[in-house]
Amino acid sequence: MAKILPVIMCGGSGTRVWPESRESLPKQFISLIGARSTFQMATEILDESVFETPIVISNHDYRFLVAEQLAEINREARIILEPVRRDSGPAVAVAAELAALSDPETIVAVLAADHVVQNKQGFVDLCKQAAEAAALGYIVTLGVKPTSAATGYGYIKTGKPVARDGAVLKVAGFVEKPDAATAEQYVHDNYLWNSGNFFFRADVMQAELRKYEPAIADAAAEAVAKAKHDLNFLVLDKDAFSQAPKISIDYAVMERTDKAAVVPADIGWSDIGNWGAVWELSDRDENGNSTRGHGVIMNASNVHVRSDDYLTTVVGVDNVIVVTTQDAVLVLNKAYGDQVKQLVDRLKLENRPEALSHKRAYRPWGYYQSVDNGARYQVKRIVVKPGQRLSLQKHFHRAEHWIVVKGTAEVTRDNEVVLVHENESIYLPIGCIHRMANPGRIDLELIEVQTGSYLGEDDIVRIEDIYNRG
Repeated sequence: MAKILPVIMCGGSGTRVWPESRESLPKQFISLIGARSTFQMATEILDESVFETPIVISNHDYRFLVAEQLAEINREARIILEPVRRDSGPAVAVAAELAALSDPETIVAVLAADHVVQNKQGFVDLCKQAAEAAALGYIVTLGVKPTSAATGYGYIKTGKPVARDGAVLKVAGFVEKPDAATAEQYVHDNYLWNSGNFFFRADVMQAELRKYEPAIADAAAEAVAKAKHDLNFLVLDKDAFSQAPKISIDYAVMERTDKAAVVPADIGWSDIGNWGAVWELSDRDENGNSTRGHGVIMNASNVHVRSDDYLTTVVGVDNVIVVTTQDAVLVLNKAYGDQVKQLVDRLKLENRPEALSHKRAYRPWGYYQSVDNGARYQVKRIVVKPGQRLSLQKHFHRAEHWIVVKGTAEVTRDNEVVLVHENESIYLPIGCIHRMANPGRIDLELIEVQTGSYLGEDDIVRIEDIYNRG
């Protein structure tokens, strides 16, 4: 059988695990469980004897994060960028369109970037079963065998087997997230959780989209036909893609098609939908406590503490999650895990910057992190990776003073280029054209002191940029 083409969906924001996950650095790029991010784990699980080089569908904001995390694990992928967010329906349509360009009968596996599978070989084996059914014309999902009467998942009612071995079943119906009593009944009746992973032949999905959502099919076809390359990314045409209705693939196709089938899966799957799921997947002591980073727990049980920067302690309180970041602290009763999303919505209404972004902002050349700020000044720590450079730019409202604390900076200032070494500094007056680069083999670290009447990030006029940022 031909290899499966995996398509990893990598554009969500994951607000239920705030304050770690934010729009500037969502949960699929964070090492919530283990040393790898969930995106890296989803990529590494793809056995190269079974799967083709994956396609990753993300968006403009995350393009360099995707590329960097692939490089960290020495994996390759075709990275496709959505110019606007349109939910999973149009993204799946694009995946089918791209696959059909090579072969209309290509078997496509649409996989989430923010899920965890503990039984990796079991997952690969189920993918092969699903692909065999997809080759026959079914659109197949993995239906996870419930471990509890969860109310946070949609459920699948199973029907008759589609083959003699009974490994793949027809879908008798999809049902929405239930209340607690209904969830108990679903588990009793052997319903399955809807994992959101799908397998299909490219031409079959195209036909179903044309049947049920022709506007999505047309928009995807035009967006792919007019797509343009930007560095190592393929950017879908914005005008065309924007015409696609914003709808999930579940509503667009899966709940309407007569071709839906399901493979029951018992593979240690979790969508890490909230902090309670993180606690369940973490190593715990005899009291059910788990810590990551700088945490101490005393006289308590079933507690999860996560703090990479500050000492965080819990004494005499059970069943709580405590997450400490550089600019926010979450104390959460595990029973209220699904309300974190509502909390983030409230923070957005109050225009709290912590709702969307971290103090550390990642860029294709490295990152910067706010250290201190006042009415007319701001102090940042900047790290530039070896061989990388910032854009050639100028500011209308601020001057900058750079102090190198590690490595060597190659600084362009108007018509001169100078090397600035450790414990040396350079001043950049308002309006001067400047650029910083790291010509060395180790990270360049420096302290930047900004002074001026306006210190916003939008006071940057880019004259030249190797990363094609506007």
